[in-house]
Amino acid sequence: MTDTERSSISLPRLLAVMAALRDPVSGCPWDRVQDFASIAPYTVEEAYEVADAIMNKDPSALRDELGDLLFQVVYHARLAEERGWFDFEAVAAGVTAKMIRRHPHVFGDATMRDAGAQTAAWEADKARERAGQAETGVLDGIATTLPPLLRAQKLASRAARVGFDWPDAAAVLDKLDEEIAELRAELPGSDPERIEDELGDLFFVMVNLARKLGCSGDAALRRANAKFERRFRAVEALLAGTGTTPEQAGLDAMEALWRQVKAGEPRSGEQLP
Repeated sequence: MTDTERSSISLPRLLAVMAALRDPVSGCPWDRVQDFASIAPYTVEEAYEVADAIMNKDPSALRDELGDLLFQVVYHARLAEERGWFDFEAVAAGVTAKMIRRHPHVFGDATMRDAGAQTAAWEADKARERAGQAETGVLDGIATTLPPLLRAQKLASRAARVGFDWPDAAAVLDKLDEEIAELRAELPGSDPERIEDELGDLFFVMVNLARKLGCSGDAALRRANAKFERRFRAVEALLAGTGTTPEQAGLDAMEALWRQVKAGEPRSGEQLP
């Protein structure tokens, strides 16, 4: 069976399953009472689980998580269809038309672009769409519900496109030093609100530093989280081998084991054994 033949069976069946779950008489009691707001957190969670499967390089988990994410799209489309707004077909048709419109170098007669030119053209097209929706501010259309780290990067990137930006990464590092000094100055007073304010500024500058270095702040932090977890679990395992818990070991012993674990890891860019 070809992919086209498989999708011609699987997708209608998925839509039928969703309709059955929402049936007001015979549907699932839990599904029948859900709405956009109650389902939205699950949608966000499934997107993160897709990212986790990718980070873990787990094709089987990725397939399953993509299915769960697709089901979230189907769920929201069904809720909209019940209200007479649109259905899944309209969602698919809309994004198909958008992708064709935004890739004239593939689907039209425009000159082939490199990745940088395509990104610029993509953002210009999005700006025209926002203007058509009466969103004229530079920062309009950036969802307030995005995770803070991701939203910070989008806000900074959008402002940078109109010239509100540091000239280079070195200038951002200078600003980072300034923000660290301001945070240090607030520590003696121990005012939680002022410390939180300065810490927020520090985070925002770090996001800009990632952007100027061509990195994703979110991806960098995910990688750091995974590295910390891997190393700390290794420390726990070494302690367990001696019949010792982290609480019993103390900071100095754990720090020594941490350095041992770190020294035994491959350098960045090399493959873990």
